[in-house]
Amino acid sequence: MDAAPGSLNPAIDPAGLDKLAEVAVTVGLAVRPGQDVVLTGPVEALPLIRRIVTRAYDAGARLVTPLISDEALALIRYQHAPEESFDHEAAWLFEAMGKAYREGAARMAIYAEDPMLLSDQDPDKVSRANRARSVAARPAMEPIVDFLINWSICSYPSLSWAKRLFPDLDETEAVGKLANAIFAASRADGDEPVADWKAHTADLAGRRDWLNQLRFAALRYTAPGTELTIGLADGHEWQGGAATAQNGINCVCNIPTEEVFTTPHALQVDGHVRSTKPLSYQGSLVEDIEVRFEAGRIVEAKASRGEAVFNKVLDTDEGARRLGEVALVPHSSPISQSGLLFFNTLFDENASSHIALGQCYRKALVNGAKLSDDEVAQSGGNKSLIHIDWMIGSGEMDIDGLDKAGNATPVMRGGEWA
Repeated sequence: MDAAPGSLNPAIDPAGLDKLAEVAVTVGLAVRPGQDVVLTGPVEALPLIRRIVTRAYDAGARLVTPLISDEALALIRYQHAPEESFDHEAAWLFEAMGKAYREGAARMAIYAEDPMLLSDQDPDKVSRANRARSVAARPAMEPIVDFLINWSICSYPSLSWAKRLFPDLDETEAVGKLANAIFAASRADGDEPVADWKAHTADLAGRRDWLNQLRFAALRYTAPGTELTIGLADGHEWQGGAATAQNGINCVCNIPTEEVFTTPHALQVDGHVRSTKPLSYQGSLVEDIEVRFEAGRIVEAKASRGEAVFNKVLDTDEGARRLGEVALVPHSSPISQSGLLFFNTLFDENASSHIALGQCYRKALVNGAKLSDDEVAQSGGNKSLIHIDWMIGSGEMDIDGLDKAGNATPVMRGGEWA
């Protein structure tokens, strides 16, 4: 059985969890003395939450406010709540979180949920609830999307998630295997994890700087099932590894991260593309996605599994059919080489080059923090209630950077940096 909330499952190495907490606070969040922290995570992750809170206070945090969720309570809503519940969300909570961020609080999130938790629930209710949450969450999401504050997210190996990945193993083996996979992917399994992260972020910074120097106008993707050209936004800026938030704190938003990414032009995407890994979304698995773009907009979409779910996503709003992010990840990344599908975008997006439907990141534009919404749109940045990454890279993918005249420079060959 799963360990009682607050106690550490014996399959999880406590030393590895200590290192993960160190990475989360020191590398990921980079808490500043006197700074408040808002932390969210599920009850299963209390052993990690407590370690992170301890390290945050040791780093000088003034107040850490944890908001704890529970999978069983989430299911109870779908089983017992009235119909109108699924068009409603606690906007007051997100308004309070947004106020905290605007006043300087950092944001730490811990993922441990069963990725297929809602797979047996009414998909219409799931879709409505997610839309209501997206609308209500805007006050809390905007400071994060605009990179106003330092924020980070990491993961904890819960039993429900472990059993999704390793259904044929017993509970102890499954949790232990997921824990070790998380520690390895998060670079929390070495003797000096902070030093390992310093070297890793320096490598990503080198890739980022190279791309920024070349100032490509577009990227051209070629692979089986894919012939795609993605125009890049005017004034796009490549990001990767550590980055400096508007409050001046240098943090790593995603633990793990293997990508460099930027803002595509929402009106300049043409061709067709096929996914190379399944997308886990709203408790459903969407497999073998194939879409065709015209003038930046998806005009055809199909999938071998979960097609109805995917089309609901595309109908969220006008921006949902356009791209908000393009990211490059080598096929040889540690997560790719693990051979695991984590059913978690935080990990799976770092196994493969990917694109994201929906909202763009303002920080991936030159002087993005100073741009108005109209200026972001004029540069080609997309706006949407959603931001959903899905994987298109493989060991068979070639990517070229195109200048304004259409001249090509190799960026990736066979899925690796050229």
